Amino acid sequence: MAKAHKSTKNIKLAFMINLLFSIGELIGGFLINSVAIMSDAIHDLGDAIALGISWFLQNFSNKEGDEKFSFGYKRFSLLGALINAAVLIAGSIYIFTQAIPLLFNPEHSNAQGMIWFAIVGVLLNGYAAFKLHKGKSVNEGVLSWHMLEDVLGWVAVLIVGIVLLFKDIHILDPILSLAIALFILVNVVRNLTKTMKILLEGVPEGIDIEEIQAKIEKIPGVLSVGDLNIWSIDGEENALNLHLSVEGDNLADSAAIKEKVRKATSDLRIVHSAIELEWKDR
Repeated sequence: MAKAHKSTKNIKLAFMINLLFSIGELIGGFLINSVAIMSDAIHDLGDAIALGISWFLQNFSNKEGDEKFSFGYKRFSLLGALINAAVLIAGSIYIFTQAIPLLFNPEHSNAQGMIWFAIVGVLLNGYAAFKLHKGKSVNEGVLSWHMLEDVLGWVAVLIVGIVLLFKDIHILDPILSLAIALFILVNVVRNLTKTMKILLEGVPEGIDIEEIQAKIEKIPGVLSVGDLNIWSIDGEENALNLHLSVEGDNLADSAAIKEKVRKATSDLRIVHSAIELEWKDR
């Protein structure tokens, strides 16, 4: 529960930073007459809304199991990850549509205003990205790319702003925007694939089913292993069920074998297990 609380706290922090900064961008962009800053403010406001949804879902996922969701509500955090991935993909496509025309017709920008906003943007979003990157949940992983996208975007703005103080090379802005959008898109698709694998109940990364089966079959009293299934609940905790053909004929034998199976799988982060035993003679 402590980890879950920390995840919720990190997402809340990212949400508050994005919301407050996007409001500041709207005001500042209007004052310095920067269309680029205003456009980014709208993008950040969309991010803030997605982060707010993720904050709610991550918090909701901490609920214990009940008659509606006996496994608990942990997978609701994955819904937040899906929403954020969709927003990031849409945002990247939006950047492509805005930046490509600017390659052929670059616009002039307020260099000093860009630099000051970039410094604040890098510091605030960099702090949020650092906090989320340290998190373990899939939702935090996807959200960290939200923040990293903003950090890289403001680094690009900072570089362009400094260059524009000395050189009139405005095409740098759309070039860097395209590079950042492509970088973010590739990594979001990778995280989206990971999220979908969990929702489709694929075998968790780093777990070899055949290796686990061979390990269990070496347990004294186990004759064979069937229907071995391991899947992830939310990217952090896993579940297991299996059918064992075993020697023995009493409750003590049953309890001993189940305990040995749990010990053999103790490093797999199993929080839910169902072990069915079938008694057989050799």
